[in-house]
Amino acid sequence: MDISLPAIKERRRVFAKAQQELGMYRTAPTKLVSAQQLEHDCQVEEMNQKLYLLWQESADYANEEDTLVHYTGVMGFFGAVLSLVLLWYSAEYYDTPIGGLGQAVIALSFCSLVVAFIINFMTASQSAVFTKKCNAIRQQARQNLTPQGSPPVNPS
Repeated sequence: MDISLPAIKERRRVFAKAQQELGMYRTAPTKLVSAQQLEHDCQVEEMNQKLYLLWQESADYANEEDTLVHYTGVMGFFGAVLSLVLLWYSAEYYDTPIGGLGQAVIALSFCSLVVAFIINFMTASQSAVFTKKCNAIRQQARQNLTPQGSPPVNPS
């Protein structure tokens, strides 16, 4: 969970920040003539459409993401329980060779933790992809929508 949760939170923060910035561009007082204002409004709507399509794509993934985070927790818990059983077993039967069932439990314990890591890594990677795409839209909006000679919108 330490891998995917920060990436998920960052993705959500970047999307919220992009919406906030777009709102500032939409309501920013400008001294444009009507043709320039119309072009500016069209550019804002274009950025809004790009952001909305990306948000829609990421919203579809968010449902999968919640399921994957749930399975990560289940697999981690399962691996922890198996590890405790193995710890007890090794303490109880210290001098006894490990049988086939014991070896299977050891393999299952390691596999559950590997699966949890893989799920976590995939979730973090996909969140990072959406974050990069959103940041690219934000950068494009800053370049296209900031009037010449005015300070750019705070990118943080």
